[in-house]
Amino acid sequence: MIEAIDDAGNSAWSTELSTSITGIETQTSLPTEYALDQNYPNPFNPATTINYQIPVDANISLKIYDVLGNEVAELVSEFKTAGYYEVKFNAGKLTSGVYFYRIESDNFTQTRKMLLMK
Repeated sequence: MIEAIDDAGNSAWSTELSTSITGIETQTSLPTEYALDQNYPNPFNPATTINYQIPVDANISLKIYDVLGNEVAELVSEFKTAGYYEVKFNAGKLTSGVYFYRIESDNFTQTRKMLLMK
């Protein structure tokens, strides 16, 4: 307890409370919707990154296709828990051109275009 005296000379006892913040923990929330982001960099040579998010646990398929619709790579084919994901794709063995990447799950499908320039 601390004795405090005001301007009029009156005294009173008070308690002093001291707090300090030692750290702030941030909690990453789960996504609320499906999303397939644009790859970066785009155009790319020979590697690029693809980000996606899923709001619920699901079987996920992420594949790369050429302009004729032929599958040229399978990046993901497995059960994933809800969250944010990043996949690296190296197209070192492919020729320059336009490619498409497609994500599929039980309730969601999306396709995006990317450009490989060598």
